[in-house]
Amino acid sequence: MPPIESLFTALNISASGLTAQRKKLDAIASNIANVNTTRTEEGTPYRRKMVVFEAQKIPAFEKVLRESRTRLEITDRRHFPFKKVVRVFSNNTDGVEAYVQDDQTDYRRVYDPEHPDADAEGYVYYPNINMVSEMVEMISASRSYEANLTSIETAKRIANESLNI
Repeated sequence: MPPIESLFTALNISASGLTAQRKKLDAIASNIANVNTTRTEEGTPYRRKMVVFEAQKIPAFEKVLRESRTRLEITDRRHFPFKKVVRVFSNNTDGVEAYVQDDQTDYRRVYDPEHPDADAEGYVYYPNINMVSEMVEMISASRSYEANLTSIETAKRIANESLNI
């Protein structure tokens, strides 16, 4: 691969990482904003949103698999429980896809017979959101976002210095 293509590949990978982390931060913000939402338009408590990352085409890995003659089975996309698929990088180079899915863990059940959404036994079902976990995820996503920005800045600096030679 010529050096200029390597530079653009590095930029593309970092750019897809930025977009994926942004998607994760958006999901976390939505979760934090809805931590006490007991009734959505569907009539159920808000479900925590999760973002799952999946690597896109990685030629080096494919090459290793072909050389080792390992056969991988491709499963049907319907086997995944993802409700919404968001493609964060769409051309045929390396990158990341981010899938937004609902967290299917149980809702938090709190006894509060005075609440308008309480059931017959006096329990209210709150979203399955743990604020401590959300804050940890937010910090992690922010750090990853910063790392991708640093990578892009480094690639830009290398390209700029190469032009000055």
